[in-house]
Amino acid sequence: MKVVVGLSGGVDSSVTAYLLQQQGHEVIALFMRNWNDASVTLEDECPWVEDSNDALMVAQKLGIPFQVIDMSELYKERIVDYMFDEYQKGRTPNPDVLCNREVKFDVFMKTAMSLGADKVATGHYARVDSTIDENGKEVFHLLAGKDNNKDQSYFLCQLSQDQLSKALFPIGELTKPEVREIAKEIGLVTADKKDSQGLCFIGKVSLPTFLQQQLVPKEGEIVEIFRDFAGFAEEAPNFENKEEELKYLSRNIKYEKADGKVIGKHQGAQFYTTGQSKGLGIGGHKESCFVISRDMENNIIFVGESHSFPGLHKKALKIDNSEVHWVREDLRLKAGESMRVLARYRYRQDLQEATIFQFEDAFYVEFDKPQSAIAEGQFAAWYLDDELIGSGVIS
Repeated sequence: MKVVVGLSGGVDSSVTAYLLQQQGHEVIALFMRNWNDASVTLEDECPWVEDSNDALMVAQKLGIPFQVIDMSELYKERIVDYMFDEYQKGRTPNPDVLCNREVKFDVFMKTAMSLGADKVATGHYARVDSTIDENGKEVFHLLAGKDNNKDQSYFLCQLSQDQLSKALFPIGELTKPEVREIAKEIGLVTADKKDSQGLCFIGKVSLPTFLQQQLVPKEGEIVEIFRDFAGFAEEAPNFENKEEELKYLSRNIKYEKADGKVIGKHQGAQFYTTGQSKGLGIGGHKESCFVISRDMENNIIFVGESHSFPGLHKKALKIDNSEVHWVREDLRLKAGESMRVLARYRYRQDLQEATIFQFEDAFYVEFDKPQSAIAEGQFAAWYLDDELIGSGVIS
């Protein structure tokens, strides 16, 4: 089988290429150049040039063809511009999820197929399996990686059946230490290379610096909301039905400047996100203060003290029907239906017990326990056991 590997210059994709070669496949390595502005990367991190050199050395070591494809224009259009737009609106995007859906498993995959590839492989800690349904159709299953500490199925939550049918994740059955051990044994230059902590295929980026390329700093006020805020004491109304209850549980509380006290200044509400505590420059509190809301129109950040602050927690989240995506289309809920699932809305978050509900007007995830820092723009993903079956953008 002819397999194109997205070789990123890291240890995971390096071992991916090696394992496929060992399995007897014809392997071709492609490096995606997705960014070319070094002014926003941190100086002590490897820029894309160094990554591409490492990828080249791995390809040479394995004796496989290697080429660089420039996707910087596409990446800017589909990922970076989207990021700027979302932050400007006061939402919290996940560019890595979009990168997989729009770049790696769309344009990159199509490029690979144009080279005659049967499959595309990446170094994700996830697994793909398939079964045949009662109609004889092959159904693909996106499964969590075996390494619980590295499982990256969440980043693949927007993939379709067609994309999964062409995807391979060879290291999904391995742990990170096992991957590094293989790389050391065969002498790969990437064996001890640190994992990338930055935006997808850009490198480590200072996010405020990155956002300030396009989003203009503007001084605003930080307003502290206290635990005696009247909105926290309100009793929940009597609900006519489950949908009304979920609307209430997933609502975003609207704060006013008069509801609290001005305790500081900031340089732009768009540079902060719900649940953030670092970079606020707030002192004089026993516990850290956290962003609980932002008024984008008036450029105000509302904060509350401590992890347990009431305004930081919600029991449900809402997803517009247009933003609901089913990896397993055969499991899609009809209006009025519900399903018990495990769910998360951040990478590395432990899976939480929840129930999903589909209504005519919207889709909801109700958690068994209140969850902290649910932010608009994040992706929520839901699972049956270790299979990711769907996802959506939180509204």
